[in-house]
Amino acid sequence: MSNLPEILQNRPLPVIGAPLFIISNPGLVIEQCKAGVIGTMPSLNARPVSMLDEWLHEITETLAAFDKANPDKPSAPFGINLIVHKTSERLEEDLALVVKHKVPVIVTSLGAMPEVNDAIHSYGGITLHDVINNRHARKAIEKGADGLIAVAAGAGGHAGTKNPIPFIQELREWFDGPLALSGSISTGDGILAAQAMGADFAYIGSAFIATQEARCDDRYKQAIVDYCSDDITYTNLFTGVHGNYLTPSIRGAGLDPDNLPTSDPSRMVWSEERQSKKWARHAPAEGAGDQAVKVEETADPVTIKAWRDIWGCGQGIGSIKEIQTTANYVAQLQRQYDAARARIC
Repeated sequence: MSNLPEILQNRPLPVIGAPLFIISNPGLVIEQCKAGVIGTMPSLNARPVSMLDEWLHEITETLAAFDKANPDKPSAPFGINLIVHKTSERLEEDLALVVKHKVPVIVTSLGAMPEVNDAIHSYGGITLHDVINNRHARKAIEKGADGLIAVAAGAGGHAGTKNPIPFIQELREWFDGPLALSGSISTGDGILAAQAMGADFAYIGSAFIATQEARCDDRYKQAIVDYCSDDITYTNLFTGVHGNYLTPSIRGAGLDPDNLPTSDPSRMVWSEERQSKKWARHAPAEGAGDQAVKVEETADPVTIKAWRDIWGCGQGIGSIKEIQTTANYVAQLQRQYDAARARIC
């Protein structure tokens, strides 16, 4: 068994709802926590910064009221995702607010800083750090992170390339703390498989896009239902970091998913103003076929925005058959998980 902090112990369903850029909001997080899974959201979803203060107050007060009314089945803790990267212009302000509200769980991404971990530990919170390889994992723990989120191949959004089996095995050779597995998990069977490999939690993101509480275009939600793992493209074009995106959304933006250029990781940005990229859409060369669209960055007024127009998505969406409430989806996961345990054990 792992050495889990008390706040992570005895979870009836070992699931963390991954923070979904733009999509996660207080309504989704609250429903996740009320249903018994750890709900999280990116701090950057709240714009301006003052909105984050309001959202944290709403989540804290709503869950406290729920716990008072349901002492026998209290809510799960909630978390906030902080982008710890040199281009993150809001880190200092966002960190001050999560400390003010004593957010129980912090997910850190794209950089590990001892100062951030120390600030969270000052009030008893815990930090879980996103990693895509063993080297980054060691650095995160050395810098004070309490746990790890192993982002394996097939995860939605920014994802790694490692198969989860050797990835978890290698991490468990030296780390016995909290460990969540991210990558194509959307069923109760997948949750149990993650535990069998050595993870404590399944980290589920894309499946929650197809919930009523998710804040996104209804076409995006329906795409989660309609498509499967065959419909995913892995590219670093849109943010500078490799990630998985729904191929139909790339085509819908006028781009050819089979002929995408690469992007410079040093140009990754997180400010609202700089997240858009402008592209010129050139007609294909004669005889190249209708799908051969040449793309280059330009000052042309055609604007494509990652996450809004290009939809991040993991490979586990094939099991998602309907748009439903968060509560119903978590209940479905619980039934599948219980059935899988009974079948195996």
